[in-house]
Amino acid sequence: MKFKLDENFGPTVQQVFRKRGLDCRTVVDEGLSGSPDPDVLAAAVAEQRVLVTLDRDFSNVLTFPPATTCGIAVVNLPRRATRALLAAVLDSFLAACEDRRLRGKLWIVQPGRIREHESWTENEPE
Repeated sequence: MKFKLDENFGPTVQQVFRKRGLDCRTVVDEGLSGSPDPDVLAAAVAEQRVLVTLDRDFSNVLTFPPATTCGIAVVNLPRRATRALLAAVLDSFLAACEDRRLRGKLWIVQPGRIREHESWTENEPE
């Protein structure tokens, strides 16, 4: 699995992924800081990476349909979350997704809870 961390994550978070042997790049490392959300997602799609972000805008499946992506993980934390909590939540997510398909899905990742949403396509029944 390959991941792209949005600009709201620092090097400490990148280490959570690297400790698991995962290929992980950051928006900052790639010079995309301050880029519009659609550009960030397009870069993740082009590189076939799961986008991991704190930006709740990415949880809008009408604006950012996950069906065309390798996956979008939106991390939802309490206001005053510590780095340790963030690392623990991400580690739980990575452990949970080891045996799951990420492609085409939106993941809402919270302390103690991970929700998985799959996009509907036009061919599926309502």
